[in-house]
Amino acid sequence: MSPGKGSEENNHYMRVAILEDYQKASPALACFSKLAAHQVEVFSEPMRDEATIAACVKDFEAIVLIRERTRVTKTLVEKLSNLKLIVQTAKIGPHVDLEACKARGITVCDSTGNPLSTAELTWGLILASARNIARENERIRKGQWQGSVGFQLAGRKLGFIGYGRIAQRLTRYAQAFEMPVSVWGRESTLARAKEAGLRTVESMDLLFSESDVVSVQLRLNDATRGLIKYENLRKMGPDSMFVNASRAELVEGGALERALREGRPGRAALDVFENEPVLDAAHPIISLPNVTATPHLGFVERGSYEKYFGDAFDAVNAFASGKPVRVVP
Repeated sequence: MSPGKGSEENNHYMRVAILEDYQKASPALACFSKLAAHQVEVFSEPMRDEATIAACVKDFEAIVLIRERTRVTKTLVEKLSNLKLIVQTAKIGPHVDLEACKARGITVCDSTGNPLSTAELTWGLILASARNIARENERIRKGQWQGSVGFQLAGRKLGFIGYGRIAQRLTRYAQAFEMPVSVWGRESTLARAKEAGLRTVESMDLLFSESDVVSVQLRLNDATRGLIKYENLRKMGPDSMFVNASRAELVEGGALERALREGRPGRAALDVFENEPVLDAAHPIISLPNVTATPHLGFVERGSYEKYFGDAFDAVNAFASGKPVRVVP
């Protein structure tokens, strides 16, 4: 995209890179017109090597990150001498070294999130797993008829690890499906759940052992990384389901695969993986027959994209005008 007329003399013109837009979706959004005054390039390929990232974006003054797809480390920042601005769609996470950015004088901005699309996708995964929808869809496409027996959700116990905006909306879905809800988390989490009239439990082990469906609803940080262990998962019953549409790294490495192979829990519904994007059909988790999986689609919905990218592009324009917004301290 070429810079708009008069943009350079108004000192608003910037070179902007949008990284790891796998679907090349951003140029098709209505909000993309907000960047009309700037030179924009969209990179769709996953980039995990710092040398590759640096080579691609070394001439850009601003980069827009899509969720946690791109890690911005101290060593990467040191290679980007032209970089002035990083804009994160949704909230910033540990994938960006804020101290390194601050030391180099790079402004970091984030944007607001939208819990609706992820909540809907999570509930869709629960339904799909409970009724073996993906497996039966594959069978009928092959000219085969029924091959499995699912289970209804009504009366099943749903447990949440964490109780933020997504879990709060999922609770409303659960009530419509007549599923009793329990919550475990830190003190502030339990307080919110109690205020909402929900049952809380004193330990994560108890939540796993009592629940038919456990859904993890946490942000990833140093305190939550690897929080869920194999020993926790093993406390679930053979007819139970573990759901993760938050972050794969919330579960200790290898723990879920091991537990699923042993049949406790009996199944999993997943939208997130380590080292995304996962492109190998032989991935240990994906290859398991008791796993229903989607490729991190929780926030991948047009309305959410308009919100995420719209906020991000507003932040680019605000910075270019000398009045940055939503600056991460």
